[in-house]
Amino acid sequence: MNNQFKNILIVRTDRIGDVVLSLPLARIIKEKFPDSKITFLVREYTKALADNNPFIDEVITLEENSSKVLIKANIKKLRNKNFDTAIIVYPTFIISLIIFFSGIKNRVGSGYRLYSFLFNKKVFEHRKDAVKHELEYNLNLLSAISIKNTGGIDNVSFDLNVNKSSLSKVDKILESIGIKSDEKFIIIHPGSGGSAIDLPIEKFKELIKLLTDKKYKIVLTGTEKENDLCNELTLNEFVINLAGKFNLEELIALISKCFLLIANSTGPIHIAAALNKYTFGFYPKVRVCSAQRWGPYTNKKFIYEPELDCKDCTIEQCEKLNCMNTINIKNVFNDIVNLMENPNGEKNEV
Repeated sequence: MNNQFKNILIVRTDRIGDVVLSLPLARIIKEKFPDSKITFLVREYTKALADNNPFIDEVITLEENSSKVLIKANIKKLRNKNFDTAIIVYPTFIISLIIFFSGIKNRVGSGYRLYSFLFNKKVFEHRKDAVKHELEYNLNLLSAISIKNTGGIDNVSFDLNVNKSSLSKVDKILESIGIKSDEKFIIIHPGSGGSAIDLPIEKFKELIKLLTDKKYKIVLTGTEKENDLCNELTLNEFVINLAGKFNLEELIALISKCFLLIANSTGPIHIAAALNKYTFGFYPKVRVCSAQRWGPYTNKKFIYEPELDCKDCTIEQCEKLNCMNTINIKNVFNDIVNLMENPNGEKNEV
């Protein structure tokens, strides 16, 4: 074993989907350096994603106070761990500064930031060009520690854990709302963190009306703040609004029970892909938030984009032209029905 990389810290302190798309690094590093210790540094609210992963030895959380990163407290915390290597998967200046002053010898990060001088092992790729998937950009950082893995859906594993006690709670809730343990149901997660452009709510209503006309059962998920949005989509008795009812561990368990998940570009779609569920995603043609970079990393995906012939689209232009409104919901509906009723058969026109 290369003695240089024994105690490795993987840093991903942003949001749910970002952390999910960093999980495969743990297994790949362990396969190369089986005697190494791997620690993930994440925010408290994403910790459940890395917990009990068989290739992650420890999960530690960023020290914060009212969302303000505590520099001295984090430096002290990391110094005590004696890491020899840190892979800063997606850096900010504050995080990079903390890693630098934590005395970590090998600091892997992007070579294209103003503060890249804080890294001594640099990988030169512009993520904003979006020529690759986010997960593949993450994997390419491993080249700095002599690991070559360029990705490919068949070459990565997320190893996302489903908590047993959370699964038990979810089973009871599903039973209480009339969904049997062996019954197919659909999750729709209509909100997002605002990192992309969402499908308009009227389009979601159109889709839900078509699906519930077929008597498919739909569970709506979201944060407490998205409860009003989900209430607006609770069109009939086949739709159950569970927004704000689950913590992240429980949401993972719920998604593990569904047949397919429908969402915008947001964390739960990546959780569903990691759990090998069918995913239906709505994405703009804006390069930095496109499906090419941020789509679910799975063969079991259905992606829908605006039906406009536009190039070099921007978020501002996409919103102004209401591009997402051009997505044909009947096509989405047909794909869902064919999957629900003929998962291994030929497509039929509905």
